[in-house]
Amino acid sequence: FWLPTVFSIVFICFLSQLHSSYSPQEKKPAQVHILILSSWRSGSSFTGQLFSQHPDVFYLMEPAWHVWTAMYQNRAKALQMAAHDLIRSVFLCNMSVFDAYMSTQRNKSDLFQWEASRALCSPPACDHFQRNHIISKTACKTLCSRYPFSKVEEACKTYSHRVIKEVRFFDLTVLYPLLTDPSLNLKIIHLVRDPRAVFHSREKTLAALIDDNNIVVGPQKNQGERGPYNVMQEICKSHIQIYTEGSQALPSFLKGRYMLVRYEDIVNDPLAKAAQMYKFAELHLIPKLEVWVYNITHGKGLGTQVFDIGSRDAVNVSQAWRKNLPFQKIAKLQNVCKDAMDLLGYRLVMSEEEQKDMALNLLFTQGLPPSDTGS
Repeated sequence: FWLPTVFSIVFICFLSQLHSSYSPQEKKPAQVHILILSSWRSGSSFTGQLFSQHPDVFYLMEPAWHVWTAMYQNRAKALQMAAHDLIRSVFLCNMSVFDAYMSTQRNKSDLFQWEASRALCSPPACDHFQRNHIISKTACKTLCSRYPFSKVEEACKTYSHRVIKEVRFFDLTVLYPLLTDPSLNLKIIHLVRDPRAVFHSREKTLAALIDDNNIVVGPQKNQGERGPYNVMQEICKSHIQIYTEGSQALPSFLKGRYMLVRYEDIVNDPLAKAAQMYKFAELHLIPKLEVWVYNITHGKGLGTQVFDIGSRDAVNVSQAWRKNLPFQKIAKLQNVCKDAMDLLGYRLVMSEEEQKDMALNLLFTQGLPPSDTGS
């Protein structure tokens, strides 16, 4: 009589094992990897902080800066594969990749904009703050700089979500190998901003951007009055290319892995947009972060410093170009970026009167092509 019982137990164990081997939870990678793709002066530092301040996120800001700095004689396209390889290694917490670009005798503080990472300002990377603290760059830089570089890798391995913000990719296809890499669970957030606002912000930070501009268009095309427009033309072309590759000509492996975000939509409704991006990234918007997001976007600051994430009136900052940028420059810029503006839902202004009319909404809310948010 015991044989059927034994058979039943064995059969049940077999079914249980079979179910376990096909369980979606088992197949899903433990980590989530998010790459924020954007361009300079597009609100990407702020958007990066939305993720960096989350206690489950290990965040790095523009690690490919080290590639461009070490190989500055090359043009942007030639550097994309080196940047691709570095990004993959960072997502996998293999920080030895920096050996090719930095001295082997280095501290954590030798990493570009390391203090923008809350994860590098809290244990195990720094003992002065807790993981659930909102940590400012100034406080972090003051207290957390003298730690060995090995702490970067050690910290990285303790987080479920790894987020990188980059402005040095101009083509999504170069990232396709990462999106199909079984060791990664990669999603792309493509952040764009009104090119007129980008141009206005870039004018105030030209000295900080000159080396990058030379790599984007070459020193010759970066000279004279035409230089800034040549750079913006390349940036606008790259946004068209990334958006088209990410959503319109959608490869099956990108399903649920690409999300288009406009900076203006973030500043107009920061809590709702943060929640939407968190959902895409498989994160939860906790109450402490809700308060921080609201406060950081409803201050009185003007956001004039490069990489400054101080409290500001985000809506006014995003619209400052309408009051300060001469219409002649706007007309030239619209000429080189028209296709990108049409595609991404930014209305052209045809006169100075339209430019200064703050009641005129320049965002297309209905005509914007939908992106795949993964929902």
